[in-house]
Amino acid sequence: MIIALIIFIVTYILLLLFPKHRAYVALISAITFLIVGLPFHQAISSIDLNVIMMIAGTMGIVSLFIESKMPSLLADLIINKMPNIKWTIISLALFAGVISAFVDNVATVLVVAPVAMTISKKLNTSPVPSIIAIAISSNLQGAATLVGDTTSILLGGHADLNFFDFFFLDGKPGIFWIIQLGAMASTLVLIHVFRKEKQPIDVVERTSVNHYFPSFLLVGMVVLLIIASFLKNMPNEINGYICIGLFIVGLIWKISKTKSISKTLNTLRDIDYFTLLLLAGLFVVIEGISESGVITSISSILGSAGNGNVFVIYTIIVWASVLLSAFIDNIPYVATMLPVVGAVAMHLDINPYLLYFGLLSGATLGGNLTPIGASANIAAIGILRRDGYEVSAKQFMKLGVPFTLAAVSVGYVLIWVLWS
Repeated sequence: MIIALIIFIVTYILLLLFPKHRAYVALISAITFLIVGLPFHQAISSIDLNVIMMIAGTMGIVSLFIESKMPSLLADLIINKMPNIKWTIISLALFAGVISAFVDNVATVLVVAPVAMTISKKLNTSPVPSIIAIAISSNLQGAATLVGDTTSILLGGHADLNFFDFFFLDGKPGIFWIIQLGAMASTLVLIHVFRKEKQPIDVVERTSVNHYFPSFLLVGMVVLLIIASFLKNMPNEINGYICIGLFIVGLIWKISKTKSISKTLNTLRDIDYFTLLLLAGLFVVIEGISESGVITSISSILGSAGNGNVFVIYTIIVWASVLLSAFIDNIPYVATMLPVVGAVAMHLDINPYLLYFGLLSGATLGGNLTPIGASANIAAIGILRRDGYEVSAKQFMKLGVPFTLAAVSVGYVLIWVLWS
């Protein structure tokens, strides 16, 4: 156990120190666990292929969806209905949130942020607040559905949740509705922050969509995931098969349309293989510390916090996740903590979804506290930097902190009321 704990601690320190090499750190750590005695077949079986295939397939379909320019058209349609800059910014943030419930957060920012940048240039105003609003709104909605964010896919894989379970589970409202009420609270923050931005806005020219087939693919993926939620005796990897299968259909369609292998390979390059390798390595690392008893020990310590008081433990998990995710990547954090909180729930003999949803909401929304807390934030700041706008931590947190506190506080209360 001591050796496993040392390897795990060193791994986490290296993940923090070398964020650009996280995948290699995780893989080296996984190999180290094999060297010290983790059976190879056990390590391979610990890699959740359903999660890997879901993430890869979703990324590929999203790449085709963005390339079709459909998200840009939807943004234009929204803008043309808004009376002034305040409601344009808020509508773009909400639109980014809706898209982000089904599309990767970073991809959402890359699609919607340029629209906000164009509007700001036309009105001669700073794009910083609006693009920050788009980024944090994207992060918020990532936890709403099974395919919205990597952390949601991880939870679905660990707790065996299907697409429909994020909406209703055991006869109760799922995490989707909790996130929506949190979004309503955080929208009030946006309305207050942008209350003085009342300049009228000109009608923008509508983007022309290249192809509609990628949109059908994305909608088809969601529909098939919902249908799979109701089917019995399906393979454990059914969600992964759906996502990767539709992506392959998309690749075949692109080859037939472009008659170009190189352009099709560009779509394959858009998949974040770095994240896939990171997760594969982390699955093995988590299996290693689980096999050695580290997770059982951590869960026992956490379970005894507050003399075993469930409310205290739940509170610690939510708010510690918020604080930690403000500074560290939430993917390795959630991947590590899921088996821990599951063991805590078993130790206390309570409904595990209380702690699972508390962990997911805290870790996903906590990234909005700081400019380095989430990949979408970093992408948004990169877009601003390329246009000559340097964003300070103070500027970001002026909007990110109240937005996060509003959303997390509502979720914190609702999850407890519904699932305690």
